[in-house]
Amino acid sequence: MLSVLRRDAVAEGGRCVHCLTTAALQGALLRVALLGGALLTGALRAGVLLIALICWGITPPARAATPVKPTHGIAMHGNLKYGPDFRHFDYVNPKAPKGGRLRLGVNGSFDSLNPLIVRGVPAAGLRGYVFESLLVRALDEPFSLYAHIAQSVEVPEDRSWIAFTLNPKARFSDGRPITVDDVIFSHALLRDHGRPNHRFYYAKVAKVEKIGERTVKFTFDKSGDREMALILGLMPIVPRHIYNAETFESDTNRHPVGSGPYVVAKVDLGNSITYRRNPDYWARDLPGARGRFNFDEIVFDYYRDTNALFEAFKKGLIDARGESDPAKWAEAYDYPAAKDGRVIKGEFPIGLPSGMSALVFNTRRKVFRDRRVRQALIRLFDFEWINKNLYYGLYVRTQSYFDRSELSSHGRPASAGERRLLAPYRQAVKPEIMAGTHAFPKTDGSGRNRKGLREALRLLGEAGYELRGRQLVDKRTGKPFIFEVLAVTRSQERLLLSFARALRRAGITMRIRQVDSAIYFRRAKTFDFDMIQFRWPASLSPGNEQTFRWSAKAADTEGTFNYAGVKNPAADAMIAALLKARTRPEFVDAVRALDRVLLSGDYVIPLFHLPKLWLAYWSHLAHPEKTSLYGYQLDTWWVRPEMARETPQ
Repeated sequence: MLSVLRRDAVAEGGRCVHCLTTAALQGALLRVALLGGALLTGALRAGVLLIALICWGITPPARAATPVKPTHGIAMHGNLKYGPDFRHFDYVNPKAPKGGRLRLGVNGSFDSLNPLIVRGVPAAGLRGYVFESLLVRALDEPFSLYAHIAQSVEVPEDRSWIAFTLNPKARFSDGRPITVDDVIFSHALLRDHGRPNHRFYYAKVAKVEKIGERTVKFTFDKSGDREMALILGLMPIVPRHIYNAETFESDTNRHPVGSGPYVVAKVDLGNSITYRRNPDYWARDLPGARGRFNFDEIVFDYYRDTNALFEAFKKGLIDARGESDPAKWAEAYDYPAAKDGRVIKGEFPIGLPSGMSALVFNTRRKVFRDRRVRQALIRLFDFEWINKNLYYGLYVRTQSYFDRSELSSHGRPASAGERRLLAPYRQAVKPEIMAGTHAFPKTDGSGRNRKGLREALRLLGEAGYELRGRQLVDKRTGKPFIFEVLAVTRSQERLLLSFARALRRAGITMRIRQVDSAIYFRRAKTFDFDMIQFRWPASLSPGNEQTFRWSAKAADTEGTFNYAGVKNPAADAMIAALLKARTRPEFVDAVRALDRVLLSGDYVIPLFHLPKLWLAYWSHLAHPEKTSLYGYQLDTWWVRPEMARETPQ
């Protein structure tokens, strides 16, 4: 090739190849590229031609982007489980009979019919039964959405934008068609006037375009948030002919109009709300709705007291009741209807992570700023004794922020991918947590916990405390070790009293402050506490919500869920990694790495979780054979025709 270039160069300008004029080089390269088939491979010839064209000032056309094809759904990672011709989800009974009534009980009250704003407490069921999203979620996949209001979606590989083409049959319950203008209105309304999560997410949309009669395109900002395409798919759609942007944030009592399977039939504000199945529901034959929404009527009755709610269930005034109290599950279902089979105690598998239920240290407070103090209190928590004496041994100790799932780091050594992510933050993860051998302290359940007490006192001594008599004090100031924990419910108080007794053996005074829910949430929102009990739920596809929980920015922002005050560069980096992950293995590595960072920080005292979901229900109800990853779903249940109760008019 060099000899050819040299020969052509001499012909053009009479100089060696290193001294070619621009014109000579242009001609030489072009002739070699076009005529030198015998000398160059195809790839090399193409490269030489490209150089020649550039030398001539001709910019070759950019390689055409891979066409984006419309599809019936989108998965956060990997492929969709269901193909374009699927008929229904696997966890439903497509032949479930329609009819009957489902009556449920709720503890508390409500004062709003708008679930999309901050103001007020919305009635149960509104978001699921009245307001729908562009896409519908499959509950047997980590995070996949399928066509619904939008009959198809288009999204490029880099997820810099997403386009939705609406189903021409989509209608609101008043018969008006759902249009692109309704979608654009809903985005702007919720971005500017919706709940905080809506405002945060939808502000990441840089541009909204109507690109067809039924197609709308959302282009995202440069944050690189790959979850945004799915978040837009879950955006609730509201009718612009009903709602007004100027009054939306205070519009709590307007009769709700959406496109969902039910309409609000009756409201007794604060006491009950009744939904009636819409016989003209536009999506009743779509795959995502088939086998669901089988009850003609759904009623939510509100009870101010949990005991009153339980008594109502026993009398048959409520059809189903989820149970989370092991004491009740073990002893309270001994009445005739439960003994003779009219009431069934159902235990349902669940594939979701347990989440983290914990006693949370507020590391903003001086008393918990030293990690050794936090480690000491973790060792003083006697789970085995508490589980045996308070909860009939029915709970399982939580060992991870994503326990009960593949996302948990517990019992798993860090993968090569995790180690690469964590390499710049070697000090942020304890060796035993990196190795997967870590477990929280285990006792014999006797209540003595001598080993835990010795280790705790050693750590507290290193942190500057000492026992003087029976009281733990600061060595330098003599100030006693005293802190306050907020409690709302009696069950919380019972747990905290048990922990307080264990702390007294180490000379620590824990004061339990019983407050009502309004005071609790106000103080939690402003981080005005030493310790609280809180639960962070988890999914199989954690995403943007992790920023609200664990980022340094959230630690300084009131109203976020970073109650522990986590300010850890490693946590911020792992959150960024999970948001940018393109494959499921990359994503799992990032989540497990985040789990290891949080566990190593000793920010909480992990509590416990149930291995299954408990639901007591009357035997006239029936459910599908298969349970979703999310556990039982009452919108897939039905009334046995032979046992149907008359629906009141």
